[in-house]
Amino acid sequence: MKTAPNDSLNPRLSMPGLLAFATPGLSIGALAVAVGVYLPRYYAVHFSLGLPVVGLAFMGVRLIDTVFDPLIGVAMDRTRSRWGRYRPWLAAGAPILMLAVFMLFNAPGAVSYAYLIGWLFIYYIGTSLITLSHASWASVIASKYHERSRVFGAIQLISIIGATIALILPIAMARHDGSSGSGDVGAMGWFVFWVAPAGIGLALLRTPERIVQETAGERFRLRDYWEMISRPDMRRIIIAEFCLALGPGWMSALYLFYFHDARGFTIANASLLLFIYIVAGVAGAPSLSFVATRLGKHRTLMCASTGYSLGLVALAFLPRADFLLAAIFMFAMGFLASGFPLLDRAMVADVGDAVRLEQGKSRIGLLYAMITTVLKVAGALSIGLSFTVLGWIGYQAKEGAANTPAAIHGMELVYLIGPVVFVMLGGACFIGYKLDSRRHGEIRAELDRRDAMMPAAPVLESLSGEQTVPGHIAEFP
Repeated sequence: MKTAPNDSLNPRLSMPGLLAFATPGLSIGALAVAVGVYLPRYYAVHFSLGLPVVGLAFMGVRLIDTVFDPLIGVAMDRTRSRWGRYRPWLAAGAPILMLAVFMLFNAPGAVSYAYLIGWLFIYYIGTSLITLSHASWASVIASKYHERSRVFGAIQLISIIGATIALILPIAMARHDGSSGSGDVGAMGWFVFWVAPAGIGLALLRTPERIVQETAGERFRLRDYWEMISRPDMRRIIIAEFCLALGPGWMSALYLFYFHDARGFTIANASLLLFIYIVAGVAGAPSLSFVATRLGKHRTLMCASTGYSLGLVALAFLPRADFLLAAIFMFAMGFLASGFPLLDRAMVADVGDAVRLEQGKSRIGLLYAMITTVLKVAGALSIGLSFTVLGWIGYQAKEGAANTPAAIHGMELVYLIGPVVFVMLGGACFIGYKLDSRRHGEIRAELDRRDAMMPAAPVLESLSGEQTVPGHIAEFP
């Protein structure tokens, strides 16, 4: 019996097609900066809700929302529709996200604690729908080990561009009208409001979806969830994702406080330094993606996390208010940090192939739901814990507040120690990691052999009528 050629099973997206598919990352990248850096401070300072209250709001909502991600992931894996498995979910996320962003970033003159919690909850539901469906769809588009570095690298690159544009807004407005530069969150919100449906629409318009069929009659069981978590390779990725998200997330929550009060920069210059950090990812994402094709994803991630942690230690010894040195430092850190999400996401897709080979079931939506759940827990703790600790040490975040040297020094320690430890632990998780390019090549060869024996799986055209070469990718019972 003949086995279909691997290239016909998994056609490679052209560069224009890949960039079109990656455009939903524009809104997600912009929100990573706007919500992770500017929005908590905006509600704590502008609306005087207080650091502990705002921190607990973000933490509580994210922790509650983690319950929904596994349910959404399972529902995606079980979806059967004329539009595909993941495309309907991606489209559904756009209006939900748009509504939540409008309400959060254009809040009325006075807001309550309940207002913040309610709209944060809707916001996280919208982002879950978009990030889960997009990542799951990406894992189907790219089935080869190194091709996944290329696809997730493109998504990360587009996300960085979105974050860069979001950062330009407060910097440009501060230069233009002499404002404080604390961040025009309204402008950030309007950017996301319009770019989210545009980016999602472009991906839907240009990209076909190849369906990976499940074994007939299979149903999700709670035991399946435990089987995914208990896998040694997935367990390593989950712990690493938590650490590599908590470290930078912790820094993001405290970034403006640290660079303004401890490092002596104006808010406008601190925003410019953050802009350099984000823009560095434009070079870092493709560069680290390329390095991963030579060293492997897990080794590249270990190198990047080690360099990032050492750079944080060096930050404490930089001269105060030295913009040039700080800019060099921020570029290097942003370059390395850009590899964290793209390499982890690509490795999850590799695990998905191993699961499909062993169980005959597609569980990629569930696997990515685990990752988004971990990200939300890490994000919740990064804001909730760091803001709470700042309150304990007596640091004041209100406009015009005068903090003591002891409070500022305590804030410096809070900013640096936690992230250094967590990022180093994240990299250390991949010592002895087994699912490398050689092992994944064996898995893909076996999957391709079995898939070639099955009837051809459907290939749904993009909304523009484009279609990839059909592949025999039905599940083997």
